[in-house]
Parts: sequence; structure tokens; C-alpha cells
Amino acid sequence: MYPTDLVMPMKAELTDKGFQDLTTPAQVEGALKQSGTTLLVINSVCGCAAGAARPGVVYSLTGDKKPDHLTTVFAGFDTEAVVEARKHLAPFPPSSPCVALFKDGELVHMLERHHIEGNPAGAIAANLQAAYDEYC
Repeated sequence: MYPTDLVMPMKAELTDKGFQDLTTPAQVEGALKQSGTTLLVINSVCGCAAGAARPGVVYSLTGDKKPDHLTTVFAGFDTEAVVEARKHLAPFPPSSPCVALFKDGELVHMLERHHIEGNPAGAIAANLQAAYDEYC
């Protein structure tokens, strides 16, 4: 479990942009069952989350189409919420960071850590914007 002082600024990079911070399994379950499109970011302390995932996700929201709901959980901090979130990401193995797009409760697009590592934030944003164009 990471210390609160370390995690809170990293959470704020998304929550300050309108992401709902899901901290319990019940919140995750409810959020992922919503109608419309829901973006879920499994946030983390790693460098690729700081350099690509969080900035890329935020930048992806500057286009015309965007998800109806923005949500996030934090790996290594919101442990039970992350376990619940990962149940909805099958058949993808656990990875953090990762970004998933759901439509009416169904997983329709996934960016795993290996899609994020080594890629610039702009590439992450472009990938997500293409998914928004298709599903949102």
C-alpha cells in the first residue's frame, strides 16, 4: 500500500479533471453498470502512468467525442476497488496503469500497460480518441 501523501497528488491529476475516484468495490460495480460510455483508468505510481497514461487520458478528452462517465481507481492504494475493476477487464491480465472503455457495461476498448509504456501521451490520446469516435 502506497502512502497517502504520495498517491493523492497523482489521483488529483485525474479527479481535478472530472474523474470520479472509485475507492470501494460497490462504487466500481455501480460505475461500470451505467448506461452510455464509461472510461476507467487504473492509475499507478509508475513512470509510464506519470509520463504517458495520465497526460494522454486527459488530452484525449479535448476532442469532440468523449465518454459520458470518467472513473478511476488507484493500484496499490484502492486495493479492493482495483480487484473489482479487474474482474470486469477479462480476458485481459492485470496491468497498471491501464485504460478501459465500457459501453452500456460492456468492455469495448482496452489499453494495457504494454500499450502505454514507451509511447508518448499524444499516442495514448490518439488511440483513445479513435475509440471515442467509434463508441461514444
